Amino acid sequence: MLTSLVLGLERFFFRHRLATLGVLALVTLVMAGFAAQLRMSAGFDKQLPQQHEFIKTFNQYRDVLFGANRIIVVLHAKHGDIWNKEALTKLNDLTQTLFFMPGIDRRTVTSLWTPNTRAVQITEEGMKAEDVVGGDVTVATLNDQAIAGIRERTLIGGFVGSLVANDYSGAMVLAELADPDPQTGQRLNYLEFSQRLEDEVRAKYGDDQYEVQIIGFAKQMGDIGAGATSVMGFFALAFLLTVLAVYWYTRSWALTFLPLCCSLVSVVWQFGTITLLGFGLDPLAILVPFLVFAIGVSHGVQQVNFISKEVCAGADGMTAARRSFSGLLIPGTLALITAFVGFATLVLVPIPMIRELAITASVGVAYKIVTNLIMLPVLASYFRFDQAYVTRVDRLRRGRDGAMLKLGRIAETRNAAIGAVLCLVLLVAAVWQSQGRHVGHVLPGAPELHIDSRYNKDVESVVSHFGLGLDLFTVAVETPQNSCYQHEVMAYIDRLTWYLANVPGVLSAQSLPVLTKLTASGVNEGNPKWVALPADELSLGEAVRQVPEGLRLYNADCSLLPINLYLADHKASTLKTVVEAVQQYRAEHPMVGVNVRLASGNAGVQAATNEIVESSELPMMLYVYLTIVLLVFLVYRDWRAMVACCLPLTLATFLGYCFMKALDIGLTVATLPVMVLAVGIGVDYAFYIYNRLQLHLAEGLDIASAFKLALREVGVATIFTAITLSIGVATWSFSALKFQADMGLLLTFMFMVNMLMAITLLPAIAVMLDVLIPRRGPVCAPLVAH
Repeated sequence: MLTSLVLGLERFFFRHRLATLGVLALVTLVMAGFAAQLRMSAGFDKQLPQQHEFIKTFNQYRDVLFGANRIIVVLHAKHGDIWNKEALTKLNDLTQTLFFMPGIDRRTVTSLWTPNTRAVQITEEGMKAEDVVGGDVTVATLNDQAIAGIRERTLIGGFVGSLVANDYSGAMVLAELADPDPQTGQRLNYLEFSQRLEDEVRAKYGDDQYEVQIIGFAKQMGDIGAGATSVMGFFALAFLLTVLAVYWYTRSWALTFLPLCCSLVSVVWQFGTITLLGFGLDPLAILVPFLVFAIGVSHGVQQVNFISKEVCAGADGMTAARRSFSGLLIPGTLALITAFVGFATLVLVPIPMIRELAITASVGVAYKIVTNLIMLPVLASYFRFDQAYVTRVDRLRRGRDGAMLKLGRIAETRNAAIGAVLCLVLLVAAVWQSQGRHVGHVLPGAPELHIDSRYNKDVESVVSHFGLGLDLFTVAVETPQNSCYQHEVMAYIDRLTWYLANVPGVLSAQSLPVLTKLTASGVNEGNPKWVALPADELSLGEAVRQVPEGLRLYNADCSLLPINLYLADHKASTLKTVVEAVQQYRAEHPMVGVNVRLASGNAGVQAATNEIVESSELPMMLYVYLTIVLLVFLVYRDWRAMVACCLPLTLATFLGYCFMKALDIGLTVATLPVMVLAVGIGVDYAFYIYNRLQLHLAEGLDIASAFKLALREVGVATIFTAITLSIGVATWSFSALKFQADMGLLLTFMFMVNMLMAITLLPAIAVMLDVLIPRRGPVCAPLVAH
């Protein structure tokens, strides 16, 4: 049935070549118009798994708690400290600039100059609270006496280490972002906002004496977006190297640009589709279109190899193109369907960014069926090849066939046995070594950027000069109303705070009971014996009222009493330890009416993302492998094909995990799609080789001879494709973005390993299966083959 369908499609497309190409050209022009409108798009909420327990907590209380989406700007004196008129004036102007900047939630702006920064002290008359920078102090009235007062109130208020550096060399302005804008409902453009920070803050207030340091999600995404634009340069370099390599292989400019142009057409269609769907190109997913392009080049080289082989056998351009179409449509479609399913399964990951990526990448892979399996051979049918070309290529092919003949000795029984045993040993070792691989971010700072990037240098400087960790993990404790004045509830939260403060990776813990005990001591002449929660409701209420509302340690009706944990870093191991500690405590120490919920803060959000990525990885891989197994069995109708194709692929996958572990590449929202895709690309080589292998087995050849012949026909193209693609993606290792560099290394490794598995271990396993479990009947021929 499939044979008749393929032959029918061959007759249709080649009988209506001009009409087919005309329709495809029209579609390309239309899609190019939409593709030209594509823009970079980064968003905070689109990276959050919205149905996760932690994110539900974050969304429910994001207007009450300190959020994960904040910006931190530090004015750092290169020499001396900030206790002078020039530095404080700059700090005031910087605060005002940030306050009025679009995208900032003005309610949350905090610095020494904002009225929500108050110093509380004990005096002879009782508790005294006043603004750090009083209402009677302006920039114009700053003098030595006023500056001394500001400094004294900063010390009294305990803002050294938080708003002011421990060595007084810098001061901080904090703010949370309003996304979406509460008035317009528009989403914040993070790339534009990041550039505005550069133009209106860093460039304006940074000079020879002062440095401006900016950190936060918006700045991180802006720097990633700026670095992502450089991928076009690497793509151009990879394209040039690919052109040279394909020409060296084909010795024909026509056959060189044919697969490249057809692959580019599918990328144009993909970009146009992204625009039509209303998506943008996320900086973290910018490599995916170029991976889709690489898939197209891989299949295109197989096509031109087939055409070249047929021409050398005496066929004209039309006949060679038609045979290439019908001969490669089935294995090519199988490989592309596998890649399609690999991307499509990512839709099941409940993270909007990954779902967008899955949809657009799946569409791009589906387009390859049209551009690389239909458009390419139809275009090739117009090519003419003279005798000089045939002679030149035939001489090259004979030299390459000699090398493949030597490589084909792997199919001899003795060598196959060694290869099969080696495969099993390597698989066991790879599975064992890949255990404990990293999930989430492995390095401090922004892992997508190099350690010496401006952003990560800013992070390092802020962490070293200020006392609080930048990674905030908030535990939301829901309580009955007015629980601020209930001793039992406050004591429970106090014990939980103490417990969490002693968890490895937690620098400090802050909650309402902790500060209430300090204020209780304050109203009793600062006697340390009174650092305790008052048992009397009125006394407890009086102590609570002394805690500034700006710290957001309680809400209006005291039904939410959060615990803020400042972590040493946001590494996956640190986050997992904190999450497990909270879960263990609430399970072992429940309290009626009190609900301990996880989690908010930037570290809480990251912990949720890590859990989703970790739990999604295995199902994604199983779906892809199940698809491969079903497709292989459907087409080849032989369980041996399933084992021979999937076992080397499994080994390559686990070797990839070992590679990630060795290079400290964590499994994140950026790397998960690449690993799934690597499986789809890796099986391409197996499909093409096994398709020719089964053809020759059906003709009556023994398996060793069949493999040697199959390797002569497609082995060089397979090796060449892997090497060419590896050279192309290896250029990414020089990218300004660390995650792009890591992906370049990872993909180079996966391309080469999958190719080596396909041309060595696949035949070794196939031969040993035939030796150990002889076939009882004739081999079924492939559905279509010439």
